[in-house]
Amino acid sequence: MSLNVVNCYRCGKIHVKNSYNMCPSCIKDLELQYEKCTKYLRENKQCSLQELSDATGVPVNQITKFIREGRISIRNNPNIVYHCEVCGTNIREGAICEPCRARLAKDASHIQEDEKRRLVQQENENNVSYNIKDRLKDRLK
Repeated sequence: MSLNVVNCYRCGKIHVKNSYNMCPSCIKDLELQYEKCTKYLRENKQCSLQELSDATGVPVNQITKFIREGRISIRNNPNIVYHCEVCGTNIREGAICEPCRARLAKDASHIQEDEKRRLVQQENENNVSYNIKDRLKDRLK
């Protein structure tokens, strides 16, 4: 028999498993942080990410997580930017900047091409050895 309990990833308390992987008190705390942020942003459209964090007491990384999840829209807040996860450049949408995204796509296409080449080479090697075996069989008959 398996119990559906896990540890909260924020505080470590044991709780019934849910989609947040957090205990009810941490979920409530997170929602309060979210509400503080949205309220402050409605009243202060020109604030920066650091100003928002200082005014609400919500850590910058949590605010960034809200933005990346789509819970907080920064469309009407022109001074809010956060860092690209790869290079640290300031961005306003997504997790990585456009140059890093392009480099990642290029690297992925190179990996695909290399894999195709490797498969073709392996197939050619298999065909050659198969033909030699056939020839040897024919000679022995």
